[in-house]
Amino acid sequence: MTESAQKKTLVLGASANPRRYSFLAVNKLRENDHPVVAIGKNKVRVADVDVETEKKNYHDIDTVTLYLNPQNQKEYYDYILSLHPKRIIFNPGAENNELADLAKANGIDTLEACSLVLLSTHQF
Repeated sequence: MTESAQKKTLVLGASANPRRYSFLAVNKLRENDHPVVAIGKNKVRVADVDVETEKKNYHDIDTVTLYLNPQNQKEYYDYILSLHPKRIIFNPGAENNELADLAKANGIDTLEACSLVLLSTHQF
């Protein structure tokens, strides 16, 4: 994969539980050589990614992929917008019109899709 095709991605709602889609997403992103940062409830390691529990000031985030339900997203609205990602992916169960409208008002593309499907079909 060329460097220009790599998309630095923040996985929000990351988990070390192998049954969680966020766990699968971190692994699949890394398998596809995308740089990954992650935030979750617990400080854990998934693949070669350290999952943080605090909102860090990451730079050059291309994509935020959400694995939090809309209620749990509220505390992250300002944080997500402050990262100025190019896009936000709302995975199944994370769909949120309120955040999508805020993102669009800030020039951020939104997509209701499954990151795992996008990765497996080379549309990420």
